[in-house]
Amino acid sequence: MRRKHSSIELKSPDQIKKMRAAGRVVAEGLAAMAAAAKPGASTWDLDQIGREVIARHGAESSFLGYAYPPFPAVICSSKNQTVVHGIPSKSDVLSEGDLMSIDYGAIVDGWHGDAAVTVAVGEASEEHARLTEACRTSLWDGIAAARVGRRLTDISHAVETSIRGSGSYGIVENYGGHGIGTSMHMEPHVLNYGKPGRGPHLVAGMALAIEPMIVLGSPTTEELEDGWTVATVDGSWAAHWEHTVAILDDGLWVLTAEDGGRAELAARNVEVSQLAGSSD
Repeated sequence: MRRKHSSIELKSPDQIKKMRAAGRVVAEGLAAMAAAAKPGASTWDLDQIGREVIARHGAESSFLGYAYPPFPAVICSSKNQTVVHGIPSKSDVLSEGDLMSIDYGAIVDGWHGDAAVTVAVGEASEEHARLTEACRTSLWDGIAAARVGRRLTDISHAVETSIRGSGSYGIVENYGGHGIGTSMHMEPHVLNYGKPGRGPHLVAGMALAIEPMIVLGSPTTEELEDGWTVATVDGSWAAHWEHTVAILDDGLWVLTAEDGGRAELAARNVEVSQLAGSSD
């Protein structure tokens, strides 16, 4: 039985293992799509790869048919000035130097995994490479702050501090991370900025999708006419990274990372839960 911490769903160790199964599908799919993101490929081509991975594992898509208007794909493909929720298309062909977020979710036995990577198509410019690395680093710095006994905005503050330390980037304010488990989007909302020491206490059994989004210019965004695509108003390029992480008494388990988060967490002196060792 799922426990409740206020309005936040808490998971048992066995339920977190089930989430890891979904996370593995997500990790495999993202790796395959990132490898295929080359000049001449379309975002629709990448979506087909994502569909094949989900089907091969007998999983379901977290995204396909989601909300209203129903999302029509299994990935969000958000290129250049598109921040999040871009819709794949056969006509959206990748070009040398493009920067694209691939956001992907899967369901296994009713449990969700959700993650995103930003990939460079061919060779990225130095400016764009720094942008996506700053975002990726802030993701892991935020994950490292997600420890039992801390507060929710300690994660937010860690993400913001990391971004500010990397350069003068805009932090997108209207979108952020979220709880995840039996649904893709659950309480709590995880901001990518803010003062530490606020919000719910972090306790064992929480699972969070942490996802910073940063831009080279103004963080002001607009939703396009398709009802999904979110782009920068000034046309500046964006980066977006995400992982699903489980918080446990003895450490963390990054459920959508191929290695469970071991390498990045070790670099930050954060323990990976022993629960990961029993399943990975």
